[in-house]
Amino acid sequence: MKDSRLKQYIPLDGLPIVAHTLKAFDACPRIDRLVWVMPQGDLEDYGPSLSSSLGLKKPVLRVAGGLRRQDSVYNGLKAIGADDGIVAIHDGVRPFVRSAQIIACIHGAEATGACILGIPAHDTLKQIDESGCIVRTLSREPIWLAQTPQAFRCGLIRSAHEKARSDGVTGTDDAFLVERMGKPVRVIPGSRFNIKITTPEDLVLAEAILRNWRQDELRSA
Repeated sequence: MKDSRLKQYIPLDGLPIVAHTLKAFDACPRIDRLVWVMPQGDLEDYGPSLSSSLGLKKPVLRVAGGLRRQDSVYNGLKAIGADDGIVAIHDGVRPFVRSAQIIACIHGAEATGACILGIPAHDTLKQIDESGCIVRTLSREPIWLAQTPQAFRCGLIRSAHEKARSDGVTGTDDAFLVERMGKPVRVIPGSRFNIKITTPEDLVLAEAILRNWRQDELRSA
C-alpha cells in the first residue's frame, strides 16, 4: 500500500478500512458475534477504542493473530470454542460486503457444510513460463475468483485447519483446506464491488464505490 500503517487501518471516508468491515457484519441479522483477529500489539491499544467508537451492537471478541493468515484464522477458530454452528471468515480489507451476501453464504454452509462467494473470470487467462512468455490460453468458463466471506460448519473448518497444520500445508484461502479433505465447497455469486483493498489503486476504487453507494442512497431516499 506504500503506507507505514497496516492496510486495515488506512482511512477510508474518515474511518479505518476495517471499521467499515466490522460495521457490515454488525448490521447482518444472521451474525451473533464478531471475532476480530488482529496483531498482538493492537489488542489493548487499538481494538477497544475503535470497537467502542463504532457503537457496534454485537459482542466483539478480539484475538491475537499469527505469523500467517492461516495461523490467524486458526487462532480465531480456537477462540470460538466447541460451538458447532456456522462461522463466516472474512478479510478485514473487504469493506463492501453486503448483508445479503453474508446471509447467502451462511445458508449455503448450513446446506452443504461449506460455501464461499466468488465471481466468474471475465478476462482472458494466459499461462506463462519463467521468461514471461505465454505457454497457452486457458478456458475461463470454469474459472471463478474466490472472495470472502467463506462460511463453514465450525467443526469442519476447524478439522481442516488442524489437518493442514499436521500435514505442513499452507493454503491461500480457507476453502482450499476443506477441498483437500475431499469435502464439497459450494460457490455462489459475489460482487465485483466486494474488492480486497491491497494496493493504492484499490483504495481509489474503494472511494469511487462509496461515492456510488451514497448517490444510490440519495436517489432512493
